[in-house]
Amino acid sequence: MRQAGRIVAQVLALMSDQIQPGVTTAELDAAAEALIRKLGATPSFKGYHGFPASICASVNVEVVHGIPSNRRVLHEGDLISVDVGAIYKGFHGDGAMTYCVGGAPTPEQQRLMQVTQQSLAAGIAQARNGNRLWDIIRAVETTTRAAGYDVLHGYQGHGIGREMHEDPDIPNSLSDLRGRPPNVPLRVGMTLAIEPMVVVGSGESQVLNDGWTVVTTDGTLSAHFEHTVAITDGEAEILTRL
Repeated sequence: MRQAGRIVAQVLALMSDQIQPGVTTAELDAAAEALIRKLGATPSFKGYHGFPASICASVNVEVVHGIPSNRRVLHEGDLISVDVGAIYKGFHGDGAMTYCVGGAPTPEQQRLMQVTQQSLAAGIAQARNGNRLWDIIRAVETTTRAAGYDVLHGYQGHGIGREMHEDPDIPNSLSDLRGRPPNVPLRVGMTLAIEPMVVVGSGESQVLNDGWTVVTTDGTLSAHFEHTVAITDGEAEILTRL
């Protein structure tokens, strides 16, 4: 899983270089898949429940699960979230980052991305042996709401390992629990994908006609950051960073 996570981190670093005005999201997808395979892995997402691409590329009001397309051209000032999964020797890594096309975000975009990263860091800080699952959820939600933002309701992080999505579910809000998941204790060796999806407006969303792309209902901006982490005897080990 360390190697799978490192491959994801390398792909996300490549995306940072590739994301420029005039580039299509399909070109990003092709570059990501080529690197995943060059590094001896296979894309987790391609073919997963019929998903047609190797990355999710979600632009502006799109929050998650955006399908790369030759018709989707990036423009200066767009926000794009790229979600990457890789399988290495039967184990998955999963990570996501949000980028500003052209590298010069507005103050609103910059704050949104910073808060999302802070929410992720707060969740990871609670991913410790002896804590419980809801400690992670509470930290993400508290950090997000303190900044005046909301999380995307109905979408969540997850356990990860030999399967991309394993127990436990990890919502980003305690109000999204709906009786699940139980507040399980965190133990050494557990591996989790923690992924705040933060929105400027309401946390409500809808799925477009392609059956995948999730957009904010009120048309406000969003950001998405994700790491795969391992519970250790001390601080969580982040597997999806270089």
